[in-house]
Amino acid sequence: MTLYSLLESPLGELLLIAHDDSLNGIYFTDQHHAPQVHPDWVRRDDAPVFGELRKQLREYTAGERQVFDLPIELTGTKFQVGVWQQILAIPFGETVTYTELANRIGDPQAVRAVGAAAGANPICWVLPCHRVVGKDGSLTGYAGGLTRKKALLDFEAARHAGREIVLAWDEPACIP
Repeated sequence: MTLYSLLESPLGELLLIAHDDSLNGIYFTDQHHAPQVHPDWVRRDDAPVFGELRKQLREYTAGERQVFDLPIELTGTKFQVGVWQQILAIPFGETVTYTELANRIGDPQAVRAVGAAAGANPICWVLPCHRVVGKDGSLTGYAGGLTRKKALLDFEAARHAGREIVLAWDEPACIP
């Protein structure tokens, strides 16, 4: 059974999707490729996986968590899943280029395909594709928008440098 919930985060509203007990979708509701709620889906705001996600997102935005520990189900092609697994390995506060990611999966010629796979990431924020940047370090491609990508990278860089900042939950979303 597919469950869903909505969550207002500091970066905008998120659509949360789970199949059974595994998270398989987190999308900003205004992002270009966000799915529409299907009539067969069941809204279950109190599902344990969504409760744990909410808890861990709050810990992350408070600077108390750097790695998410959630049951996730990656649904995609073998290539996409391989790219997503490499993205999961990028440490908090660090970035890698699409070229470096292509090298990590053993296919240096697949830079564009790696970019497409990152763009198809179904579990934004938790699967940190915001940590993948252009060859020159520029911010390129992020399904949630470059403003959100910059906000996440700036937050992580500041926390990584020891600055005590948070992404506040009690204020309106900082992204229009």
